[in-house]
Formats: sequence, structure tokens, C-alpha cells
Amino acid sequence: MRVLLVEDDAALSLGVTRALEREGWQVDCLGDGRQAMAPGLINLYELAVLDLGLPGADGMTVLRAWRSAGAKQPVLLLTARDELSDRVAGLNAGADDYLVKPFDLPELIARLRALKRRAEGRVSETLSVGDLRMDLSHRELSYLGEAVYLSPREFALTEMLMQRVGRVVSKDAIVARLSSWEADFSENSVEVYVHRLRKRLGELGLAIRTVRGFGYVLECCAQPCVPSEPGDGPA
Repeated sequence: MRVLLVEDDAALSLGVTRALEREGWQVDCLGDGRQAMAPGLINLYELAVLDLGLPGADGMTVLRAWRSAGAKQPVLLLTARDELSDRVAGLNAGADDYLVKPFDLPELIARLRALKRRAEGRVSETLSVGDLRMDLSHRELSYLGEAVYLSPREFALTEMLMQRVGRVVSKDAIVARLSSWEADFSENSVEVYVHRLRKRLGELGLAIRTVRGFGYVLECCAQPCVPSEPGDGPA
């Protein structure tokens, strides 16, 4: 997928670009709103991430120009403002989603995937393993109809494991997905998150099995399977 990122914060732009490139997406960056309004430019991309506070022309002006020119690409707005009026104005101007700074990269990536699915006509997509259900469009997790609350990184890790249930998810893949622009997500951090998630999912009838030297596998248990400490060792 080819993505246009319009963001004037150089550090943030670099961090987002690296994260999206880890997903295998091609990213082009601009830091000026006027450049983003060049005729036909938006049509070169499948999706756009657009900051509201831009030099040259603000993000709302850019968005209106794109929509007035007939652009149908999904657009996710980034802003430091969390006022309801700003969110409403952005959505009314043609935005498809809205993310307030500071944000976690796993959430940004998840939202972009959801926008891509909607653009392809897949409005709702769910993952189910045992009695655990994940709604990818709404970013919701539930067990027997009851909401399960996880941090953005825990949710992203659970999504990876559920997508490949019964198959190994490598530690390298987890590191790439959960890294942020502040610092790379280390292998030790992976073990911490797996340890934490193993206990949480064990209460819901799921087990995260370590395949030493390779990674982790999500499996169903016949009953709640709270792990013993020896099973939490490194992959």
C-alpha cells in the first residue's frame, strides 16, 4: 500500500514512516500543506495521514481541497487538539478517522488497516479463537460477550497471535510491530509483554506456548490455563 504522510514534525514523521515501512507499505512524506494540494498528487496514493497543524495551508484546507477535487482515498487526521468541535469539523470535511497526539504507533497502524479494509468493501472483520472475539474494525476485544480491556501494545500482540493461531509468530515480527519512534521495542520487552498477556489470556481459555528459538504460538485450552512460571521463559 502506498501512503501519503503530511506532517511537519520531522521526528514524528520519521517515526511514523519507519513504522509503516516495517508493515511493508511505501510512504512518501510532505511537511507543507500547499505541497500536498498539488493537482492530482493525492491520486497517486491509496491512503493519506494528514496533520491539521501544517505550514502553508492547514490540514482542514488540504482535506477540503482533496475532496473538492473528487479524491476518494481514506484520510486519517492527526491533531494535538482533542476538542469535540475539531473532531466534528474534520469528519464533516471528509476525514475517515481521527487520532489525537500523542498516540501509540500500534493504534495508528491498526486504524490504517481498518480504513484500508473499509475502502476494499470489508466493513467489518473479526477474529475468533475459542470464546475470544476481536472486532478489527472497531478495535474491540470480548470474551463470552464481555469486554476485555488491553493496552494498545497488548491488543496489537493479541491480534498478531489470533491472526496466526496455531502457527508460530516470530519474536522479530513482534519487535517490528510493537516498536515506537521513541525507542526500539527490545526482545526483552517482548518477553515482558508475552508474560503479561499469557496470564491474562490464560484466564480466558487460551495459552501462549513458547517455541524456543522461533517465537510464540496461541492455542486453545480445554479449560482456563493459568501458566506456571517456568513456561514464561524466552523464546
